[in-house]
Amino acid sequence: MSGTNKPIGYWLKHLHNLIEEQFDATLGDLGLDRRQWQILNVLASAARSRGEIEQALAPFWPDGVPHFGAILDGPDGLVTWGWVADDGDALTLTEQGRAAHRWAAERVGETRRLLLHGLSPEQYAETVRILSVMADNVETALASRAGEQD
Repeated sequence: MSGTNKPIGYWLKHLHNLIEEQFDATLGDLGLDRRQWQILNVLASAARSRGEIEQALAPFWPDGVPHFGAILDGPDGLVTWGWVADDGDALTLTEQGRAAHRWAAERVGETRRLLLHGLSPEQYAETVRILSVMADNVETALASRAGEQD
């Protein structure tokens, strides 16, 4: 089976795994992984509650429920490192966290450019649109099936 004859599921899973591996290579020497980057990036724009961060990042977690304990409060956690402050109501980036976010953002930008190399902005937008339509189709079908079973 040639590359273009492989089903979309293959390419989605393969690309996902490659993106995870590339993030490890991109951020590893900073001591960050993709999930830590995502939290830093969410907090870069504004303070957020744990619940808000969980909601924003749920699609990236296999079971849809982020488990932040170790990522924030563990020995290698963002709060433990002093990059994120937790006042009990909201999480915010500290000055160290803002600096780490800037360093990581530069590298993530390089990874995004690498990922999109050879694609026009229009091709990227169309790819995202197509994937969105496909996801909506499956969500609608699943909701319909769930409604039939009730």
